[in-house]
Amino acid sequence: MAPQNISSLPRANALQARASRGVDAPAARVRALAAYQDFLALWKDADPDIPILNEAKAEYGKLQ
Repeated sequence: MAPQNISSLPRANALQARASRGVDAPAARVRALAAYQDFLALWKDADPDIPILNEAKAEYGKLQ
């Protein structure tokens, strides 16, 4: 697997979860949630006003 920008991975998974239909939708949602959880765990001590962190938290909230 090619390395990806860590900030784009959760968003890519979230977009895939929204676009997925049928059988793939639940699996895509689970992958997106896991990716956001990993991202937010890495950024847990970051300044709370960083835009990408706020975007990730908002997207994660939409998927829950």
